[in-house]
Amino acid sequence: MLGWELPPHNSGGLGVACYHLAKALSLQGTSIDFIVPYSATHDSIDFMKVHNATNLSPLHKNGMGAYESSKLIADKLDGDLSTIRGVQRRYVSFVEAHLDDKANHYDAIHAHDWLTMEAGMRAKELTDAPLIVHVHSTEFDRAGGNSGNPIAHEIEQQGLLMADRIIAVSEVTKAIIISKYDIPADKIEVVYNAIDVNSFDETYQYDGRTYAYLESLRQEGYTVISAITRLTVQKGLSHLLRGFAKAVSKYDKLALLLAGDGEQKNELIEMAAKLGISDKIFFAGFVRGKQWRDAYSVSDVFVMSSVSEPFGLTALEAAHHGTALILTYTSGVAEVLDSVFKYDFWDEDRLADQIVGIATSPALKKTMTEDVMNEYSKLSWDDVAVQLNDLYSRTRRKGAIV
Repeated sequence: MLGWELPPHNSGGLGVACYHLAKALSLQGTSIDFIVPYSATHDSIDFMKVHNATNLSPLHKNGMGAYESSKLIADKLDGDLSTIRGVQRRYVSFVEAHLDDKANHYDAIHAHDWLTMEAGMRAKELTDAPLIVHVHSTEFDRAGGNSGNPIAHEIEQQGLLMADRIIAVSEVTKAIIISKYDIPADKIEVVYNAIDVNSFDETYQYDGRTYAYLESLRQEGYTVISAITRLTVQKGLSHLLRGFAKAVSKYDKLALLLAGDGEQKNELIEMAAKLGISDKIFFAGFVRGKQWRDAYSVSDVFVMSSVSEPFGLTALEAAHHGTALILTYTSGVAEVLDSVFKYDFWDEDRLADQIVGIATSPALKKTMTEDVMNEYSKLSWDDVAVQLNDLYSRTRRKGAIV
């Protein structure tokens, strides 16, 4: 398995999904060697062997995380690890060396997203094992529907063409792969992500002091809207701010919590000022651990405003913490949840009406919260592992050592 991140050294949902699907596969008997492009400890992982392709620190710390395709530049000299491209080349070299004495060891190669596709193609050449490409997001998603980085597009095109099977995390993602890369539909299987509620720390208790001011507003009857996300164009946050401003003009007792970081942060702060809602918006920065869970717990309504969201694990996490959900139609998670409000990412008036509707109807909020919890509890990583093992069985290389 070829990946770019694992918790706690992840910049987003990719690492979380890789962790849980690998763990579920392992519990069903699959032996996994997982390669990451950095060097760090993963104390919570004892169910597979994690290999470090470089001595670099976790890459999200120096701007080379799984979602940084905008910073991708053309090739530099071999050995240069100062760019994503250089790290990718070293990653491929590590995979080549790793396979020197294990060419017949693997039944399948499972590569996650564009950053590992070149290594996956090289591993397929060296082992003759089938290549399975797992698409958690495309460059069209990361660019918010814009053209994106041409190098990333080229890598994705090659990887998708060379793959024996392709896994898409939603029908939305499958449609993009078909329309943008001309890949036959019958080569792609949709496997939805899930949530493992048992992975949440049972000792966690919400501490209202973390977001004390927001709690004081809630005591005064305010409804806290939240988005826990990367502050980037893909996430449609400018539309969210304008929709929120329209909601405030209709119903004043609203507050918006934005937890996350990204290149749009300063732009969003300026936009909030221009819209006259700076006193209603709270930027929490990037959150982990208890602060991350407290951000969900202080929220009444969670909004996923993404222009293009292949899946959206944060929506399931928010539902687990008792929030009502508002999702864009272009989010994959909206395909598996019904007890939510949905809207087109550009329809700021509809978003405003939905926010006000939930904020002014405690009965509606209670019903939405309870019903969506019943829905997400039926999603299981064990079921994902069953689907993947079936796919492995149908594509595995003949004669591999097991």
